[in-house]
Amino acid sequence: MIVCAGNSEQFDFALPIGVGLIDSAINLTRLCLLNPPKFLLFVGTAGSYGNKKIYDIIESKTACNIENSFFQNKSYTPIDNVISAKNQIVSHETLINSSNYITTDQEISKEYLKRNIQAENMEFYSVLKVAKEFNIPAGGLFVITNYCDKFAHEEFMKNQKTAMKIVENELKTRGQI
Repeated sequence: MIVCAGNSEQFDFALPIGVGLIDSAINLTRLCLLNPPKFLLFVGTAGSYGNKKIYDIIESKTACNIENSFFQNKSYTPIDNVISAKNQIVSHETLINSSNYITTDQEISKEYLKRNIQAENMEFYSVLKVAKEFNIPAGGLFVITNYCDKFAHEEFMKNQKTAMKIVENELKTRGQI
C-alpha cells in the first residue's frame, strides 16, 4: 500500500492519509483496520536540515518526533520518540523528524544535524508508529523541497510540484507503480 499526506500533496497512485501527526495516524489506522497491507510505503516531500540538497531522493525506515523547544531545554517527553521499521537503527540510516510544525530557524536545524537527523516530514513518525502497531513492514521515500530556514515555505511552494514528479518517476523506474 502506498500512502501520502494529501491536501496539496496527492498522487494518483497513493492513498491520502492527512497532514500532520494526528490526522495521518487516525486515517492510516482506519485503512489498516479495513484492509491490512503487506507493506506500507509513505511517499512525499521533506525539508532538509542542511546536508541534503533540493530534489535529493532519500529513503528511510526510521523517524523521530522531536520538537524544536527540546534543543533550547524548554521541553522533555516521556515517550520513546524514535521509531524504526527495522529491528535496530543502523548508523547509516537517514533519520526523518516529524512534528506538526515546520522548522524555520537555521540554528535549530544545526541541532538536528548534530544528532544525525537529516530531514523533516510532518507525517512519517506516525506512519511508522501505526505500522509498528499493526506489525506491518514500512518505509518512506522523500524528495527534498526546501531547507529548514526562514525561506522554508517559499522554497517548498516553489519546488513541490517538481519534487512530486520526481517521486512518481522514481517509483515508475523501480517498477513500484
